[in-house]
Amino acid sequence: MLGAHERNLADVDVEIPKRRVTAVTGVSGSGKSSLVFDTIAVEGQRQLNETLPAFVRSFMPSSARPAVDVIEHLPATIAVDQRPLTGGARSTVGTVTDIAPLLRLLFSRAGDPFVGYADAFSFNMPAGMCPVCEGTGEVVEVDMAVFLDTSKSLSEGALQAPTFKVGSRDYHLLAGSGRLDPDKPVAHYTEKELDDLLHATDGTVVADIAGSEVKMSYEGALVKFRRRYLDADAEPGKRTKEMLEQFTSSVPCSTCGGSRLSPLALDSKIDGYNIADLSSMECVDLVEVLRAFDLPKVAPVLGALTRQIGHLVDIGLGYLSLDRRTATLSGGESQRVKIVRHLSSSLNDMLYVFDEPSIGLHPRDVHRLTRLLHALRDKGNTVLVVEHDRDVIAAADHVIDIGPGAGTRGGKVMYSGPATGLAASGTLTGQHMTAGTSLKTSVRTRTGALRVVGARTHNLRDVTVELPTGVLTAIAGVAGAGKSSLVNGALRTQHPEAVLIDQSSPHTNRRSTIITATGAANAIRSEFAKANRVSSALFSPNSSGACPTCSGLGEVFTDLSSLAEISQICQTCDGRRFSDEVLEYRLRGRTISEVLEMPVEEGQGFFAANSQVSSVLTSLADVGLGYLRLGQSTTSLSGGECQRMKLAARLHTPSAVYVLDEPTTGLHMADVSRLLVVLDRLVDDYGATVVVIEHNLDVIAHCDWVIELGPEGGSRGGRLLFEGPPSRLMSVTNSPTGKHLSQALANTGGQRR
Repeated sequence: MLGAHERNLADVDVEIPKRRVTAVTGVSGSGKSSLVFDTIAVEGQRQLNETLPAFVRSFMPSSARPAVDVIEHLPATIAVDQRPLTGGARSTVGTVTDIAPLLRLLFSRAGDPFVGYADAFSFNMPAGMCPVCEGTGEVVEVDMAVFLDTSKSLSEGALQAPTFKVGSRDYHLLAGSGRLDPDKPVAHYTEKELDDLLHATDGTVVADIAGSEVKMSYEGALVKFRRRYLDADAEPGKRTKEMLEQFTSSVPCSTCGGSRLSPLALDSKIDGYNIADLSSMECVDLVEVLRAFDLPKVAPVLGALTRQIGHLVDIGLGYLSLDRRTATLSGGESQRVKIVRHLSSSLNDMLYVFDEPSIGLHPRDVHRLTRLLHALRDKGNTVLVVEHDRDVIAAADHVIDIGPGAGTRGGKVMYSGPATGLAASGTLTGQHMTAGTSLKTSVRTRTGALRVVGARTHNLRDVTVELPTGVLTAIAGVAGAGKSSLVNGALRTQHPEAVLIDQSSPHTNRRSTIITATGAANAIRSEFAKANRVSSALFSPNSSGACPTCSGLGEVFTDLSSLAEISQICQTCDGRRFSDEVLEYRLRGRTISEVLEMPVEEGQGFFAANSQVSSVLTSLADVGLGYLRLGQSTTSLSGGECQRMKLAARLHTPSAVYVLDEPTTGLHMADVSRLLVVLDRLVDDYGATVVVIEHNLDVIAHCDWVIELGPEGGSRGGRLLFEGPPSRLMSVTNSPTGKHLSQALANTGGQRR
């Protein structure tokens, strides 16, 4: 590849060896994703798509050619990122990995009684789906606690749904039916009166329609509500959908027990198990059950099924079940599920591109990931991974280190060669590959405790634990052990004052930028307005100063009906977002568009005299986001960047309780050290209590207190293994974290501080 200059890449020339595992490393914002995803993956997929007929391409996403002079010998490319798996309520781990079709085939051949075809075991096909819930496993029911206020009478509005509003026609059909006393509280109704109010369908009632008396069939309120809004042929509009969300809820289907399947499918069994039984098992248990089946006639199917489920176990997802909805998976889990799907492919000479596949993995399970990456390589494929994890980098055949810094200070190849030579390369990544883990032996003194009592969320086993206040605490444990259940469920329920700083985007629209999300935008616009003696609204791309062609977006988006939406740089403003009039105004020689293109680190100097802006930018730089542009859209940020941006906004809030879910996600080893400085400042300078869910051993060793759950994931987890300072963790015999922390210290000479 020659002359790659996408985003911040500085005309990069690099060779990537085929049929090898190559790790691309570098600090956050150095240009790794620009090289791997925005250049190589985009061009590989673009060229592959161009070989397809125009009609097929019309249903596929399209992209422009990346900014690169030459890419030669590029294989067909599959990019496996961390975007959550989609597919709605019908998408499960089994369907997305293609394990479900194998399981259906097994039952269609070996199930008793014999059904004869695989579709009869599919909840997505009419032959196999439950006739009541139509294969979703859930039905929508009226939430009676919201629908009916029994403390009120009909005339006081006991029926809460808008259609039965006092004075409406539906209200008069009930109140004037002669069956009910409209002034009597519903709580005092007899059983017969309550049935008349809600369920009766017999008799008639006289209604006044346009001045004429008309006899109409009587319907109880619940019957009418269901017929009008919940029946299959009901087509509610947007306002009605909003109303239904208030008065209804989804509950497991009582007919199929939530299994989604028809009675015929559920009656067919193998060794006493039906297909729903197997689909609901954790994969680590399911593998053992399948291995015990003695079914020589379907041995090939059984073998393929066992291998595929074994891959899920091997990659650290053994706690998942095949019926787990993909929408409930984290980004890291989603990516590893995608890896399993590709392991069953017989294609070779492909290029697989992965985005930090180690995210969410405990150090114990990283070797499982590298083994699967090697398996893809050994099938004759090229594997390219963007990574920060020491063990994954060390397991690569080749390393490309991008740097030396972030943003405009990055974008150069600092090292390209075998992984064994990285440590001696002198790069920042090489230095941290051999840097030691420092164990904290002198810890802070707690100021109190947040007590969590009897936590039973998901797989937690009646956990009672104290989280010390005024210190830095790590919640550790293997994937699926119950960490998030403890913190996001039990802790925040029992202590609602705790502030969760997660990785979700703070805003999802195209107009949200770094400065609008952090609250610095108004101060910047005010300074421009004061310097030029005009309205501050002129300096907002969402107000009167916007380019009239693109409405301040900098791009023009075109909907081509059946084709995917395309975007082009606005030809009027050339992507600058503002009208020509506004771009005439300057602040210290810079236009508002030029200021929005500044990296945060440059903005610190430019706005040094503006305390409102400089404090925000300093906080962003402190959490490792100095490379972001001031006007960069928040929709372009990764989960880790979103989380650190939220953290930056909270840096000056005293005495709060902060909960961070894997804050090292997307961070280079050097950036982890900066993050720890920020967390220490929260505790030391502002008296905050900081709780982090983490796998990173450097973070765990740096904490004052560690709580570990486990020992495994899913049903084998949810127990309290340890609570105490990190120095005592290594003495716990059944602690996966303690074992690997001990190894990390041994590998680096057992550094202590």
